[in-house]
Amino acid sequence: MNSIRDEILSRNAHYAEEFSGASGLDARPRKRIAVLTCKDCRLDPKKFLGLEDGDAHIIRNGGGRASDDAIRSLIVSYKFLGTREWFVIHHTDCGMASLTDEQISLLLEESLEPAERIDGVWVNPKPGGGSPEGRHVRWLTIDIPEGAVYHDVARIRHHPLVPKWIRIHGFIYDVQTGRLIDVPAATEVGMPTVDPDRPHI
Repeated sequence: MNSIRDEILSRNAHYAEEFSGASGLDARPRKRIAVLTCKDCRLDPKKFLGLEDGDAHIIRNGGGRASDDAIRSLIVSYKFLGTREWFVIHHTDCGMASLTDEQISLLLEESLEPAERIDGVWVNPKPGGGSPEGRHVRWLTIDIPEGAVYHDVARIRHHPLVPKWIRIHGFIYDVQTGRLIDVPAATEVGMPTVDPDRPHI
């Protein structure tokens, strides 16, 4: 029986046979945008935003949160690759909204085996062999979805390495309808505080 690794390599070989190369694409996104969103496998940002290869930078993590590393990627995106507008997109039915930082830390302290969600509660089916190191991680779980979008946009907006002319939008993607839901307070706090049409590199 083939392993998932063999399947992936086989699919890659097929892809490479038909690959026309990326010589026509630049590392600088054509639409000069960057998107921060969740790693959830139900989300395909290129599809739901109508983007093509080479249009945008896509940055993904659990919850689509404005972690230090996500902000690092956004800063590199504008500073060296010319993006001017950013989209922070969380989504409905997000796993990071089903937990608290404390719960994650406790589950990891009890066991490193995969947890299971039973009747809406995350549990360890195989206790033992955990580690307390999870208590040193900011898991950035989500309490109020709209509030989390607002918090992330505000954190990015007020970061000292983010230029005031960058425009930042806040949305929630509905996994049931495929539609983007605007979070007006987030988009408002993400508005440029200096002229966004000033000359740029």
